[in-house]
Amino acid sequence: MSELFVGFDTRTVSGDGCDIHLRIKGSGPPLVLLHGYPQCHATWHRIAPALAERFTVVLPDLRGYGASGVPDAGSDYAAYSKRAMGRDLLAVMDNLGFDRFSLVGHDRGARVSYRLAFDHPERIEKLGIVEVIPTGEMWRHFDAAMAMGAYHWTFLAQPAPLPEKLISADPQFYVDWTLKSWTRDKSLEVFDPGALAMYREAYSQPDRVAAMCADYRAGATIDRELDEADRAAGRKITVPLHFVWSNHGFPAQSGDPLGLWKEWAETVTGESVEAGHFAMEENPDAVLAALSPFLLA
Repeated sequence: MSELFVGFDTRTVSGDGCDIHLRIKGSGPPLVLLHGYPQCHATWHRIAPALAERFTVVLPDLRGYGASGVPDAGSDYAAYSKRAMGRDLLAVMDNLGFDRFSLVGHDRGARVSYRLAFDHPERIEKLGIVEVIPTGEMWRHFDAAMAMGAYHWTFLAQPAPLPEKLISADPQFYVDWTLKSWTRDKSLEVFDPGALAMYREAYSQPDRVAAMCADYRAGATIDRELDEADRAAGRKITVPLHFVWSNHGFPAQSGDPLGLWKEWAETVTGESVEAGHFAMEENPDAVLAALSPFLLA
């Protein structure tokens, strides 16, 4: 993995009751990049070096993922809520000496990112969202087509140990199937072998598989409840938000993903890129071109 992040320091930093593994490089304004499922910080390896030329780039593994700690989920899965994951990030940035920072999240990391912007807008300079619509909106758009493509939302959220047992029968097959089926070309060729090895490694660890399931169980319960409470109260994200979605990804199936975000945030810009779900690895130049003007403005 080190060859993917030449010049980056590797650290373990205390989160909110959970050790967080991360890589860091740069000397400019702080910028955090948060990965999604079923990956880790390695998903950013094709754009992080360029961003580190202008920012201090911080690449954490979310709790339960990569090489970060794996806390117990608890009976209500609150330990894997996006609010809890956001508190990890605040603690990490406090320990690194950063009060305010910009934040870009993909997939589950994007859900952590916008929850943190709701909960602690005073800490976030700018918010980049890649390839998600809000959790509540995702559930509302679960028609037959979405259910077939995003079946993992309901599968992983099933009570333990059903998904854990089924995945453990052939974990590498499961993660490989998931990764390739969400790419534009339905192929693993887009993934660097070093990054792919890390994604597979997580699936060889039963506690991490259980943590990923807990993440989705939280998404079906507490995360959804938090979204709906904000919507009912008329609250909006006040941090400037730039949304990047793939034309072959999940948000595109909602019809007007940018319009949905405009209902959830006060200041929204955005654009689509040619890619499947894993845009940073499938089309890194386009993602970098989409994010850089927003982050540098």
